[in-house]
Amino acid sequence: MSTAISVNGWRLKALVFSVVAAASGYLAFSLWGGWQDVVAAFVQIGVVGTGLALALSLVNYGLRFVRWQLYLTNLSYPVSWPPSLRIYLAGFALTTTPGKAGEAFRGVLLKQRGVPFPASLAAFVSERLSDLVAVVLLALFGLAQYPQARPIVLAGVIGIVGVLVVISSKTLLSRIEGWASARPGKVMALVVHLTDMLASARHCHRPGLLVCATAISLVAWGAEALAFYWVLDWLGADISLSFAVFVYALSMLAGALSFLPGGLGSAEAVMVSLLVFKGMAMPAAVAATVFIRLATLWFAVGIGLVALIGSRHGESATPPGGSV
Repeated sequence: MSTAISVNGWRLKALVFSVVAAASGYLAFSLWGGWQDVVAAFVQIGVVGTGLALALSLVNYGLRFVRWQLYLTNLSYPVSWPPSLRIYLAGFALTTTPGKAGEAFRGVLLKQRGVPFPASLAAFVSERLSDLVAVVLLALFGLAQYPQARPIVLAGVIGIVGVLVVISSKTLLSRIEGWASARPGKVMALVVHLTDMLASARHCHRPGLLVCATAISLVAWGAEALAFYWVLDWLGADISLSFAVFVYALSMLAGALSFLPGGLGSAEAVMVSLLVFKGMAMPAAVAATVFIRLATLWFAVGIGLVALIGSRHGESATPPGGSV
């Protein structure tokens, strides 16, 4: 099956529906917060401020792509940078799917370049885990100023430890695979595929690579957190850098743990609530939240849609088994 066919039909309709539904929710959120205040905030931030925020978002995407390349290389399936970048960015088009699971669609495009699904899924899971580690670490910046957030951070820590324990235990994975292989049914077959993927992910969590990936993730998400701090400063909010980083990281963590499409709703609720807690007026808090989410999440979705269209045309011209 060609890649062009793979992104047509119901999959493309599902993608369009998820984006439209999420965008409609954002429009309602903006209207609820007062669209005049949102517009006024955008004017106050200005073209230069918007450009800086978008530039920091590009830093985030670029560093995460470097990390993605490291994962593919360590999985023994390196892909040349130009097509790999296009495929990686195309995954952002599905960021508004639950838990960002739609980004695993990269595996469909990578399959055309000889990368098997277990390997691409292993890179995807490793990426999500690395992101989770980064936002948990960044959330520690201001946790002392808002101890009520400890349960959310603790949930993130438990999730990280749980996944790392499973991935690092070859014996446990072998036993689970053996148990599932001896039993019939689609669910058991899915468990076998899942254990194969987790076993492949072990290559992405060697000590040296784990440290490198964590450092990349911290800088990547720290760049967007810095953009958030600047947005708050441009809007006249009296909020420290440490608390701004905490608010952004905790919002991303809440969104990830909610498994809602792109964290929509949960991330915004946490962000607005914490900003109001720190003394920002509700309209200003909503405006800052809408702006930073447009400059990070929705900017990525827009880039992803452009890259996805390019991938549909570019990859369809590459026969299966073509050069990587």
